Amino acid sequence: MSKGTYQLRRVAGVERSEPPVSRVWGFATLNPADPNLNPSTNRYDMLWAMRNIVLASRNAKKEDELGTLLTDLPCRVVSLLNYPNCPEVEEDGITFEANSEKKAREVSEFTGEWALADDSGLVVDTLDGEPGVYSARYGGLETDTERNQYLLENLAGVEVPDRTARFLCCATLYGDGRIIGQASGVCEGCILEAPRGSRGFGYDPIFQAEGYTASMAELSPEEKNRISHRGKAMRQIREFLQQTV
Repeated sequence: MSKGTYQLRRVAGVERSEPPVSRVWGFATLNPADPNLNPSTNRYDMLWAMRNIVLASRNAKKEDELGTLLTDLPCRVVSLLNYPNCPEVEEDGITFEANSEKKAREVSEFTGEWALADDSGLVVDTLDGEPGVYSARYGGLETDTERNQYLLENLAGVEVPDRTARFLCCATLYGDGRIIGQASGVCEGCILEAPRGSRGFGYDPIFQAEGYTASMAELSPEEKNRISHRGKAMRQIREFLQQTV
């Protein structure tokens, strides 16, 4: 996968209502033929017109991050916790794209709603791309702290110039039986020699973004979201939803 931020891929066949659902945020000129017009109130009603989008993740910290990145949209962003019987999705793909697509598809099929899933991870050059798609279960370990320590042990003796790495993210929006759109983001950087900071999650304490002296776990949530792989992907998803939903 090449460096840089990947552009949103819009999948053909997505129906778009006119005017867009974003009009539910205020009153608008009434159009009796508009499917977003609530016939019982003769106005654009938020609860009538808004679409649910389920976040296909049970990682509470990731869900909080995604929710923050997707505020103030013409749709409801819904937690997967509202669907406690939704089965776990086995992430058995060999790419971030495959896992992202599978999670979004299975959650959408179970809930009957559009679903948004991201699959992301850390790729370390000198480790031949590890941990990659296995980032969340690297070394078969249970906690972020254990996985961070395991990665640092695998890099023991590797000097800073050779500790280059990047966070990758692929996000998939799925609904109505098809992929609606995808977006990807990349954050270049390097692996530190020891953990720093208490914010964020995953490999944030040992990752330093290119051009920064702080670890990702030392950045404010706002600054992290501005530069992170997930932030870049979700800004593309935001733009897509603003134009499409």
